[in-house]
Amino acid sequence: MLTRDLLDHAEALAPQIVALRRAIHAEPELGLHTPLTMAKVREALADLPLEWKTGSSTTGAVATLTGGKAGKGARRVLLRGDMDALPMDEKTGLDFASTIAGRMHACGHDTHTAMLAGAARVLCERRETLAGTVDFMFQPGEEGHHGARFMIDDGLIDPLPDAAFALHVMPNARFGVIAGRAGPLMAAADQFTITVKGKGGHASMPHDCADPLPAAAAIVSAIQAMVTRRFRSTSAVVVTVTRIAAGTTFNVIPDDAVLQGTIRTLSAEHRERAHRLIAEVASNTATAHGVAAECQIEHGFPVTICDERAVRLGEQVARAIGGEEGWQTLADPIMGAEDFSYVLEKVPGAMFFLGVAPDGDDWSACCAIHSPRMHVDESALPRGTATLAGCAVEFLERGFAG
Repeated sequence: MLTRDLLDHAEALAPQIVALRRAIHAEPELGLHTPLTMAKVREALADLPLEWKTGSSTTGAVATLTGGKAGKGARRVLLRGDMDALPMDEKTGLDFASTIAGRMHACGHDTHTAMLAGAARVLCERRETLAGTVDFMFQPGEEGHHGARFMIDDGLIDPLPDAAFALHVMPNARFGVIAGRAGPLMAAADQFTITVKGKGGHASMPHDCADPLPAAAAIVSAIQAMVTRRFRSTSAVVVTVTRIAAGTTFNVIPDDAVLQGTIRTLSAEHRERAHRLIAEVASNTATAHGVAAECQIEHGFPVTICDERAVRLGEQVARAIGGEEGWQTLADPIMGAEDFSYVLEKVPGAMFFLGVAPDGDDWSACCAIHSPRMHVDESALPRGTATLAGCAVEFLERGFAG
């Protein structure tokens, strides 16, 4: 049975975990290629008995630990941490704040990587007792770049593990609490671009034009009505227009107007239907205004679906490490998106959230992820390391039997 020994072990490694996190935080990298971050990870783990695999599409890598009791038919488990930052300026004022303008670790990927590296060290030091194999997936390109999919396509998690787990920090959630849910945890996220095509001219003579702007405005309203009138009120479907671009000056009706936005859904059925209806609504609304509309949809991440057995295992680990208050079952999914979903399409597993609001603060008032002022209580990081390591130990020992 799991005990708090894992947490004690992780807390002993806290200086190393925090140091790696801060080094990564100070030099954030974007997209699929994060060589500085990967080099920091490799250096931090250089003394460990890990076998490394890299691919051609990203600078990501998978480190494999073969346990001392990994006989024939032994289980294999994957733990994942993402490494890329966001294209935004940091406003935290931290001593180790980003040294690169226009880049910030505002989604906690620096902490995810550091916690995973900590879990690798914890498990390596218990190698002789491990009843299977652990893959540590250090993945770039989570922020919309499909890094997990590229690493899968590169064969970096071949053979496929029997289970997979990941953690994501939440700076506006209660300190040290692990949260999760079975089924849909996070949404599919797609982007749309609607181009309304008209005929421009002088603003004082709109009757000689085919003005795209009234149609564009009507399309925004029609999309909102589509969501509330074409989907059940209990269906989680979010379509948000976030950008409208048209025109050059006050007295010219433009030829075109462009609308852009995001689509969030929690099932493949609703995802496909929303795509079809948005194109239909845009085209029909434009036609009613005497113009035309073209709709392009860019597929983002699929729905993040957590296996009920994996969530139950995670809950057991969280309670063993943090006591009865160490776990929270989420009532509802979160409409953000996550490319760990690509892994969970192929392997049963789960992602969990770790509350990292400063201990004792009003966590609900803290800045959320993607804020330029996002702050992490680093004393929560060993709990994340222990949770990842605990999920691996428990699965290798017992599978989903618990």
